[in-house]
Amino acid sequence: MKFCRECNNILYPKEDRDKRTLFFACRNCEHQEVSANNCVYRNEVHHTAGERTQVLQDVASDPTLPRTKTVRCALCGHGEAVFFQATARGEEGMTLFFVCCSPDCGHRWRE
Repeated sequence: MKFCRECNNILYPKEDRDKRTLFFACRNCEHQEVSANNCVYRNEVHHTAGERTQVLQDVASDPTLPRTKTVRCALCGHGEAVFFQATARGEEGMTLFFVCCSPDCGHRWRE
């Protein structure tokens, strides 16, 4: 993150399309400086397996996801699950995922 030398506010990336240059400009004062690098910002997020599991368990309490009472959890026998479609790793097309709505279970499976 870059800061203005004059007023110490954040500098935001801007481009000059005519000159094909990238620079940073202050939104508070008129200070601008040419960027030394064309990469404005890169954020790489690496999730652990535990973080991914927590996200899937939290979907059971998401009120925006559709719910069904036509399936039973193979682990606890609970009769309600949320479901959503996503691409499964290593497979083409969409896969239907289910997550048990029992607060003590959170089992997930796919069809």
